[in-house]
Amino acid sequence: MTPSTAEHPQMSVEDFEELARHAPETVTLEFVNGKLEVKPVPDGDHVTIFMWLLRQCMLHRPDLDLHPEQGLKVGAYRNGRAKPDGSLGPVGHFAGLGEWADPVGVLMTVEVTSPDSGTDRRDRIEKRDGYAQAGIPVYLLVDRDANALVVHSDPHDGTYTQTTSHPYGATVQLPDPVNIPLETEKLKDYAF
Repeated sequence: MTPSTAEHPQMSVEDFEELARHAPETVTLEFVNGKLEVKPVPDGDHVTIFMWLLRQCMLHRPDLDLHPEQGLKVGAYRNGRAKPDGSLGPVGHFAGLGEWADPVGVLMTVEVTSPDSGTDRRDRIEKRDGYAQAGIPVYLLVDRDANALVVHSDPHDGTYTQTTSHPYGATVQLPDPVNIPLETEKLKDYAF
């Protein structure tokens, strides 16, 4: 049996979108690298970390919105579908774009890891690669297992060429075009 990949997907994008439309509200479905993924429902710390980041973005860049769970067409050929925890773009950027928007104009995607077995593959590898292939300038991973922020930037030929890791408590300067400083001391309150 051939494993599911972008070249040999489990199903068509159209079939995935139909399935996702009928999924119960307790589940978020994604289609990354040709595979159907089930994204866990966020816990309280996950949501609190997202809200912390939302406030930081609003404070330093009021010209941008951090949209929660906006569906994006990802991958080299836009044949994947992901719902990042956050997508940073100009105010009003996603108005009228529907459930699955083209990532053009998205400055940063954000994922906050969850305590489940699929996090390593999903957030640290597959989604990172999909966001890079889509040309999204910055991917911020709040890695709750490592108590660190991992910043991926400068996508080139479908891969992020720059990766830095910062422990909770550090001051993190998100690179251009985001250009937001993050004071991460508060994240220590939500460490595992």
